[in-house]
Amino acid sequence: MPKLHELAHCRAGDKGDTSILSLIAYRTEDYPMLVERATVDAVKKHLQGIVLGEIRRYELPGLWALQFVCERSLNGGVTTSLGLDAHGKSLSYALLEMNV
Repeated sequence: MPKLHELAHCRAGDKGDTSILSLIAYRTEDYPMLVERATVDAVKKHLQGIVLGEIRRYELPGLWALQFVCERSLNGGVTTSLGLDAHGKSLSYALLEMNV
């Protein structure tokens, strides 16, 4: 079973206490597998204890990408968080460790 990092790369952004993770397939032929296996439930299970709120997924087939909007994932947000990763950049690497 491959890990996501073998099929895709990820970019992270943040807005308040919400982290936005964009998962982008390296190859067009891998995109359908990402759609099938990188579900909201799978991501929620993989990031449990980190993402405390709702996760929404948006499909961007023209870019071979999935975008995950993860609420309550930054310990209050950049200006209030005492966490080491207030911007959530390491969350993208955590997602890429998920088995698909």
